[in-house]
Amino acid sequence: MSSVSNLISIIIPALNEETALSQNLPKLQIYRERGHEIILVDGGSHDQSLLVARPLVDRYIQTVKGRAHQMNEGADVAKNDTLLFLHADTGLPDSADVSILGALDSAEHLWGRFNVSFSNKKFMFKVISSAMNIRSAMTGIATGDQAIFVNKCTFEDVGFFDRIPLMEDVALSKKLLKHSRPCCLQETVKTSSRRWEKHGIYKTILLMWRLRLAYFLGTSPGKLADQYYPDSK
Repeated sequence: MSSVSNLISIIIPALNEETALSQNLPKLQIYRERGHEIILVDGGSHDQSLLVARPLVDRYIQTVKGRAHQMNEGADVAKNDTLLFLHADTGLPDSADVSILGALDSAEHLWGRFNVSFSNKKFMFKVISSAMNIRSAMTGIATGDQAIFVNKCTFEDVGFFDRIPLMEDVALSKKLLKHSRPCCLQETVKTSSRRWEKHGIYKTILLMWRLRLAYFLGTSPGKLADQYYPDSK
């Protein structure tokens, strides 16, 4: 039997993600077959997320909504030494576990992320994903779409995700950078381009740049979340 030191806890925060879960959870079953665990942390869905996820995960937790809070709840019950935070609409390459464990099997890296690609194959989306990956490699700041992974002890040492409604991935990256640079895996995870398609590519790019700049200038994540999730008000 494999020990927890070479197994991964895949933590998926979700809120009304019935469609994404029905598409991505079946593809993740290869990881359960290898001994890794999948923890789905639901933030109060009112669709069929529970029905879809129950047979395809090892643990299903229901809690209040808030991605940072949900991921912290999942990490708190994770039984393995490596944590992988995966968005519900993001898919992993089949060898993700080998790549993650290999990346963390040295003192050089205590955390990391994948390169990201989008489900939409249009050229502009390739440009956007390339820019995201290059910026992340240069700055050491990872986004949630890039599937952040981290040694559990290190995650606990930095105090988990800050319980903020937006930019929790940026805040975590800044804390983790004090321990090590991230391992930037060249393998890609594929995330949904639905937000970009719904709100428009250029409008979304400008919004992302504006929110990130405002965050670094000290604007509270709560105010930024109101702009990022206008439909939740």
